[in-house]
Amino acid sequence: MPDVAFRPFAWSDVPAITAIYRPYVEETVITFETETPSETEMAERFGKLKALGHPLIVAERAGEVLGYAYASFYRPRAAYRFTCEDSIYLRQDTVGQGIGGRLLDELMAQSRAAGFKQMIAVITAERANSVRLHEKAGFRHVGRYEAVGYKFDRWLDIVHLQKGL
Repeated sequence: MPDVAFRPFAWSDVPAITAIYRPYVEETVITFETETPSETEMAERFGKLKALGHPLIVAERAGEVLGYAYASFYRPRAAYRFTCEDSIYLRQDTVGQGIGGRLLDELMAQSRAAGFKQMIAVITAERANSVRLHEKAGFRHVGRYEAVGYKFDRWLDIVHLQKGL
């Protein structure tokens, strides 16, 4: 998709990012959040990532936000400071167009440049398309946790995939 451009996050992206994330919270098990965050909450989250210098990427076409990706610390303790977890969210009408794979490639490059050495993907086990996306990018399965999330009246497993940067 040559008409899709990637750029750094800007504060003006908060409404679009919040709108993209909302259906993932309300309708899917992709995220384990059960309450949709407000624009203020999303701005606070992204502000913290921005202050840390973590990669925050927006995908857009003709000035319209199509999705976003970011890397954040995998865990808060100092020994984990070189390991990040990736997050990628696309506007639902753009899924399957190759944007996610390109965002992941760019996110890995920016994460490497930011000093991260390992990237972890934490994925709801039943989300085969998310698992495939990461496998295509060279991630390998390193673990599975059973029944660790409860959403929509059912227990959910997660898988961990990892890639050295």
